[in-house]
Amino acid sequence: MSEFMLEMKGITKEFPGVKALDGVTLQVRPGTVHALMGENGAGKSTLMKCLFGIYKPDDGEIVLNGQKAEINNSSDALKLGVSMIHQELHPVPFRNVMENIWLGRFPMQGWGPLRFVDHKKMYKDTEELFKQLDIDLNPETIVGKLSVSKIQSIEIAKAVSFNSQIIVMDEPTSSLTSVEVEHLFRIINDLKKRGVSIIYISHKMEEILRISDDVTIMRDGKKIGTWPAAEMTTDLIISKMVGRDLTQRFPDRHNVPNGVILKVDKLTSSNPKSFKDVSFELRKGEILGVGGLVGAQRTELIEALFGLREIQSGTISIGGKEVKIRSAGEAKKHGLALLTEERRTTGIFPVLSVHENGAIANMSRYVTSIGLLNDRKKKAEVNQMVEKLRTKTPSPKTLIMNLSGGNQQKVLLARWLLTEPDILLLDEPTRGIDVGAKYEIYSIIADLAQQGKSIIMISSEMPELLGMSDRVMVMSEGRLTGIVDGDKATEEEIMRLAAQH
Repeated sequence: MSEFMLEMKGITKEFPGVKALDGVTLQVRPGTVHALMGENGAGKSTLMKCLFGIYKPDDGEIVLNGQKAEINNSSDALKLGVSMIHQELHPVPFRNVMENIWLGRFPMQGWGPLRFVDHKKMYKDTEELFKQLDIDLNPETIVGKLSVSKIQSIEIAKAVSFNSQIIVMDEPTSSLTSVEVEHLFRIINDLKKRGVSIIYISHKMEEILRISDDVTIMRDGKKIGTWPAAEMTTDLIISKMVGRDLTQRFPDRHNVPNGVILKVDKLTSSNPKSFKDVSFELRKGEILGVGGLVGAQRTELIEALFGLREIQSGTISIGGKEVKIRSAGEAKKHGLALLTEERRTTGIFPVLSVHENGAIANMSRYVTSIGLLNDRKKKAEVNQMVEKLRTKTPSPKTLIMNLSGGNQQKVLLARWLLTEPDILLLDEPTRGIDVGAKYEIYSIIADLAQQGKSIIMISSEMPELLGMSDRVMVMSEGRLTGIVDGDKATEEEIMRLAAQH
């Protein structure tokens, strides 16, 4: 048996205007968790897409268990024992759990032209798989009705069902609760005992240091090095990732909140399972953090403020005047902007350029008096905002899907800043973004608050809430359980409020 389950040697990949991978080598030992780390745009996902057959490397070779492998597509990868759980989950929402797991390889019964799907065997195989992984799900549940965390469990089960020897997990815990993360780690430990190798991509340092055996760090398409995880610390990983020491995780803030700009009074959702009797105030130039566990209804609350969810009762007042907001268009007119939680599904238009993504919320601004589009003005304003936010892109004509997560987020911020909002609703603004890009997003948020913009920021990351908020509002199961001053807030206090029933 080879010393390494996987060797990727001298992998190079170029796209128009950018060298994504420059002679990268990766060696993964059997039965280990190998963390792959780096800032957004470092080349991690591109390297894994080369392994999984989504991209064809321009140069280099892949060796699996001592044998050179030819991987031209994902089907080849799966046959060779390589599975990948992508950061963006793409289930078939209108089909049930077991059909999603066995899609393309349904068990069949019958002969010749009279063959049909054996649902009984598929149900039994799914039950056995779930029992093996300690997953509590009904195989016949429609996937579209499940939470993101449950869909994540299905994707893990699907990868295991291929009897893969190498499983790539790209940001697998980004939408999981702490209990679900512990469950995932138990599954990973069980897979390790069976000799399965896990390539684990995450920006969460605590996870990396806890479950990894080896850590490989990439920067600007190159491999910086590989180290035993036991020899690494958070500060050491960060300095190798960004190429410099980060002396502080959060920027200094000089905003001075004053005067109430938004007042929410006893707001209750039309959905009886959502938020109820929520009252709070937001001051001009304030960053109001919103904490809570999964199911706290934080996203539902700010989507209601933006006119995307129906309100049963309660009032919203902006600048001392009560307003009715029944659509996103009305919200924009009242000076609100919303950066959604799921950047790739409800934020970007992946097949449109940076230009088009930046301008799309503000198109009416570029229509002339005779109904024509002033393309020159549109491009000039988008270019100016994109440059102001220090967005890295080969060209404004580049498709946004080809940018890193952090740069996509900057384009979305540019989109909303062009509408000249007074109140920004930011839902998990740094999810799936590396530490370097996070600091840049934090700096943008801090600058906006200093300029007098008011910000409501939902975050599931405790250090982010404590490091960026003037006050922290905590929700639990649809109710507001407390508001704590940012300089007095502690993790224990926020967790206590988040766990109240």
